[in-house]
Amino acid sequence: MEDREIKMLPACPVETTLTLISDKWKVLILRDLMTGTKRFGELKKSIGHVSQKVLTTQLRQMEASGLLSRKVYAEVPPRVEYTLTELGCSLKPVMDAMWEWGAGYQKRQKAEGLVLTDY
Repeated sequence: MEDREIKMLPACPVETTLTLISDKWKVLILRDLMTGTKRFGELKKSIGHVSQKVLTTQLRQMEASGLLSRKVYAEVPPRVEYTLTELGCSLKPVMDAMWEWGAGYQKRQKAEGLVLTDY
């Protein structure tokens, strides 16, 4: 039997979800991996202003939580690919809801003239 760390989870399901994806970078990693397997460099480029150290930490935490899998190829230079697990893919409805809500919010803010620039 595999040694697995026993974790305490919050009683509230919303809080449990937030413990897994509450970091800004984790949500963006999920967004990018929803479309399929990505290499580290592809994720870093897509996400933007995240340091290599922080991205590595976030990916390792997500792997430990079972949200993604990491495949290392014995090549030079080293190649590492990340793929959402079935558990990670099960967050798609959550991500879709966040997308819809965010799009509606942007539309309202633009209509009210409260948005100056897109970035």
